Amino acid sequence: MSDDDSGWQDRLVGARMSVDTEFDDRVEASSFSRQEWGLIMTATEFDIEDGDEPRLYADTGHLEDIMPEVQKMTAQGPMGGQQQDSGGGILGKVTSALGLGGDDEEDLSDQVAEAEQLTQQYADELQSHLESRGTWEDIVAAYRNEE
Repeated sequence: MSDDDSGWQDRLVGARMSVDTEFDDRVEASSFSRQEWGLIMTATEFDIEDGDEPRLYADTGHLEDIMPEVQKMTAQGPMGGQQQDSGGGILGKVTSALGLGGDDEEDLSDQVAEAEQLTQQYADELQSHLESRGTWEDIVAAYRNEE
């Protein structure tokens, strides 16, 4: 199969490797570890919003499904060890068990919102990368051929 016969998403692979490296500083500035970001990216699909000016966007419809796993990674801390209990010892555990502790649902929605924002920034960076290399129009044409 020639490069012209491959799907438009297959054509993103090489560009994504370059953008991954360029995007590392934004991931490090976020609340996500590299491992958490990797999981977020596996739940993110890229698509093209077609129109007068086609735009690459991050389809984050599956993020909420994987966020509990991201939170587990955060709770485990680096190298899989348990992080210190910030809940105040036995009193923190009791208040949390009674539903009086932190708001996990709010934390989850904050994480989802941050992940959505970061993945869209990644999509924007990826599109800019493709445009600067002159391949964006070819990818849009391949997208339209698959429709």
